[in-house]
Amino acid sequence: MRALSVAIVGCGPAGIASAVECRVSGIKKVAIFEKRSNFCATLRRLYPPHKRVDRDYKGFKMDSEGICTFETETKEEFLKRMLNYINEYSLEIHYNTEITGLEKIGKHYILKAGINHVAETYTVIIATGVFDRPKKPSYPIPDEIKNRVFFELPEKLPEGEKILIVGGGNTAAEMACLLAERCNVFLSYRREKFFRINEQNLKELEKRKKKIKIFLGTEIKAVEPLQDTVKVVFQDGHTESFSKIFYCLGGSTPKNLLEKMGIIFEDSNPVVDEYGETNLERVFLAGDIAVKRGSIMYAFNSAHRVVKRIIEKYPGVFQE
Repeated sequence: MRALSVAIVGCGPAGIASAVECRVSGIKKVAIFEKRSNFCATLRRLYPPHKRVDRDYKGFKMDSEGICTFETETKEEFLKRMLNYINEYSLEIHYNTEITGLEKIGKHYILKAGINHVAETYTVIIATGVFDRPKKPSYPIPDEIKNRVFFELPEKLPEGEKILIVGGGNTAAEMACLLAERCNVFLSYRREKFFRINEQNLKELEKRKKKIKIFLGTEIKAVEPLQDTVKVVFQDGHTESFSKIFYCLGGSTPKNLLEKMGIIFEDSNPVVDEYGETNLERVFLAGDIAVKRGSIMYAFNSAHRVVKRIIEKYPGVFQE
C-alpha cells in the first residue's frame, strides 16, 4: 500500500494537471490511479481521429492559470502534449486500478480498489470526469440488440450500414460527420434546432447535408429488435429500422461512487466550495466532475486552484 501526500483518482486532463501542479509545488509523494490502461482514456475513446480539441468552450475564452495549457489542436497533438507532461514531471501512474471506495482512518484516507487497499493518503483529488459514465436513455435497451447499441466509437468503424446517431451536441455532430463518409447516417435530436454545437461543427454538418438526414424535434419512445436490425419507435408514431445506434447524450457525475465515499449532493450535484473541496476534509473534486459543464482548459485551471488551496489550507501536506 502506497503512503502518499496526495492521491489523485483519474488520469485525464484534470488528474494529470493536478499531479503536475503538485510536483511543481514541491509535493513529492503523489500518485495517480486510473481504472483504464492508458491516460486520457475518455478522450481516446470518444474523439475520432484528428478531431479538434478546443481551448475555448462554447465561445467562452478562458485564460490559463496554471502550468498546463494548450491552444486548439488535434486529438493526436493533445495526447502527445499530455504524454510530455507525464514524462517531463515523472508522474507516477497506476493503470488498471479502479478506485471503488474511500475510508478515513485517523488523519489519513485509505483508497480501496475492490477488497485491496492501494494507498494511504493525506489528501485526495478526484478527477474522474463525467464522460467516463455516459448518459443512457430512459427507455430500456433489450438484451437482443445491445450488441448494436453504442455509447462510444467502436475499434472497428461500421462500413456501408444504416446508422442512427442520437444527440444534439458536438460529439453527435462529429460522429455523424465521421460516419457519413462510410455509412448512411441519420441524426436524431429532441429539440427543434441545435444550440450546443459550435460553429465549426455546424459548418461540417452543412457540408454533408446530402449525406446526413437530420431529424429535429424527435423524441424516441422505444427501441426493439427486428430481425438483424434495431427498430426505433418515435413519439409521433413513426418507426424506422437501423443496423446500429450511437448515443451521444453526454456524461453524468458518478454519483453512486461519490456518495459511497461520503460526499454530499444537492440537486444531483456534489457540494463543493469555490476551491473544489467537498464536505470531507482534504477531499477535492477537480475538472468537470465538480461542475455541470466544463472544458479541458477549465480542468487545467481547476487543478491549479485545487493544489494551491491544499498548500494554503493544509501545509502539513509537505510533511506527509
